[in-house]
Amino acid sequence: VQEEKIFAGKVLRLHVCTMEGAEWLEEVPEDTTVEKLKERCLKHCVPGSLEDPKTVTHHKLIHATSEKVLTDTKTVLEENIQDRDVLLLIKKRAPPPLPKMADVSAEEKRKQEQKAPDKDAILKATANLPSRNVDRTVAHHNMRDFQTELRKILVSLIEVAQKLLALNPDAVELFKKANAMLDEDEEDRVDEIALRQLTEMGFPESRAVKALRLNHMSVTQAMEWLIEHADDPTVDAPLPGQTPAEATAEAGASSTEATAGPSSEASAEEAKDELTEIFKKIRRKREFRPDPRAVIALMEMGFDEKEVVDALRVNNNQQNAACEWLLGDRKPSPEDLDKGIDTNSPLFQAILENPVVQLGLTNPKTLLAFEDMLENPLNSTQWMNDPETGPVMLQISRIFQTLNRT
Repeated sequence: VQEEKIFAGKVLRLHVCTMEGAEWLEEVPEDTTVEKLKERCLKHCVPGSLEDPKTVTHHKLIHATSEKVLTDTKTVLEENIQDRDVLLLIKKRAPPPLPKMADVSAEEKRKQEQKAPDKDAILKATANLPSRNVDRTVAHHNMRDFQTELRKILVSLIEVAQKLLALNPDAVELFKKANAMLDEDEEDRVDEIALRQLTEMGFPESRAVKALRLNHMSVTQAMEWLIEHADDPTVDAPLPGQTPAEATAEAGASSTEATAGPSSEASAEEAKDELTEIFKKIRRKREFRPDPRAVIALMEMGFDEKEVVDALRVNNNQQNAACEWLLGDRKPSPEDLDKGIDTNSPLFQAILENPVVQLGLTNPKTLLAFEDMLENPLNSTQWMNDPETGPVMLQISRIFQTLNRT
């Protein structure tokens, strides 16, 4: 018995198919390379055509079950081919032909024709046009920023809406319902499922709540934060800008005042006082809440917590803009945010004379929307898409744009 037969590998019977429909059994040892197997297959299906060395490289073997292209340099065993597996022999797609020089020139010519004119070409084409001197600096300063002006408009419209709604005999009940709606939609609410997942991992509940708020309720990011700050002595400190105990006490006090409504013999003045207290409570709930991560990041730069919160309030919780505000002239100031628009200005008069705005000001939801946008400008899109408040906001925007162009 020959030595190579004693130590020969296992012989596999493989079922080979071609795209033309030919099929046969190929018996090969498991240590045979894929390239050798491919040569044997080509001799079987296209005899006499292997003189060209490109013939082998222009074909490939594919494992039918896994749809994997077999590598020429690997053995049948390395490719994990089993007995009675099915292989497919196909010809590789020919590479696309290189473009002719004439085609290349035509393509380049087409690109040149579509190319935008440069500065010299523009000056040459506009040389005979009459010149106009426009002071772009003055034009830029005269263009008022809508977002900045919108804050002032909202401040003044809130005062008007409060006066109108106070005349409604059902105003107290309407705002009690609105107040209850706000109670159901507090931003401090924590995802209970996410909190349970973290507490089941062994993290303390208070620490898990803080991690979830810092990481926008993402369990994965919160867990990474908890592990990273496990040895941090300040890990259990309350978030900057948030005083839950004070907020709870304040809300409870205002709730007591609001619910101590007028009795059956109460005068209209007492009902008005109750409505005022409800307004105050709603306003407190809509107070600006700084992004905790941005507060921490800016305080690490050496800024005081109060000025960091002021910077984030002025810049709508945008960390980079707040940093520029802190390093710059710090305008507008936080006090400027509470100033209303001149009530005798043409812009404000045009807004108040609009029928859609007039009707909207009698709707408690419009007042809630104004309060929310005043303290959380990023929520403007939500109210613009609301069927009740959207038309009012659209009319304010149109009036502003119209007067701004005149």
